[in-house]
Amino acid sequence: MTIQTRSLGSTGPQVSALGLGCMGMSPLYGEVDRAESIATVHAALDAGVTLLDTGDFYAMGHNEMLIGEALRTAPAALREKALTSVKFGALRDPDGGWNAFDGRPAAVKNFAAYSLQRLGVDHIDVYRIARVDPDVPIEETVGAIAELVEKGHVRHIGLSEASVADIRRAAATAPISDLQIEYAIITRDIEREILPTTRELGIAITAYGVLSRGLISGHFTRDRQLGAGDFRSISPRFQGENLRHNLDLVEALRKIADEKGVSVAQIAIAWVLAQGARHGDDIVPLIGARTRERLAESLGALDVTLDEADLAAIEEAVPADAAAGTRYPATQMSHLGTEH
Repeated sequence: MTIQTRSLGSTGPQVSALGLGCMGMSPLYGEVDRAESIATVHAALDAGVTLLDTGDFYAMGHNEMLIGEALRTAPAALREKALTSVKFGALRDPDGGWNAFDGRPAAVKNFAAYSLQRLGVDHIDVYRIARVDPDVPIEETVGAIAELVEKGHVRHIGLSEASVADIRRAAATAPISDLQIEYAIITRDIEREILPTTRELGIAITAYGVLSRGLISGHFTRDRQLGAGDFRSISPRFQGENLRHNLDLVEALRKIADEKGVSVAQIAIAWVLAQGARHGDDIVPLIGARTRERLAESLGALDVTLDEADLAAIEEAVPADAAAGTRYPATQMSHLGTEH
């Protein structure tokens, strides 16, 4: 298996066809194994994955420190190829609570200073606010990142979960490499307005949630018990009748996967890759593998070819808007650039 590279938008770096989303390596989806997490990062780099995605607020810095350790202990040749993608801006409290977003220029530079230290790097490859601060014009936030680019602390500017209006305003302020946003077989809101806009502007998509937090991985069962600290315990798609309905969709996908001799997860990742392939490979899925076993399964999606008949079968099995429940609880929906 060879991992192809592609340009992250018209202004971004060359990255691997799949990126590694490291959020799950911090205790946001249940207990984690630090040694296995670091081994998984090393295995991803060894396989040719170059893009490592994190957020400074994932478990209050835990995730960045973990990646920093993984990079520090990786062979030099692999460490030099690694590219860091960092989200900032979410305000937390000691009890794990969430307290809005801060996109003020001074805060942007403050967040970056701490991230550079925790990661143990001299620059961040792609830097982005996690959610646009409604109280700060996006031009000011992006302008502050542009100043970090001028000083060499950041290489490229990204966005995350931004609206069409904010994408256009940001792109008019400084070159934008990519928009990070949720995109999956059961999460297709961006196809309405976001994707046409990013494609018009030459901005790539780094797609998170391609397995919908494990919901469409093929491994999530109806009787699985989620701990209080697991985000999915409050996610509408994992509740009651919503979960039963959504897992029925997974079983429909499983029939297609079985016919091709691949796993459900591989079908789901390959579907996202196929959507990007139709438009110059402008979508890079972030795989949220927490173990080497799950990483190997996800990388296997690169060997899955979906022809038009396969894509039509997937569309019939899981039409757009087929999922039950919003992707975040109602209290968090107002911070998103898309409807669901």
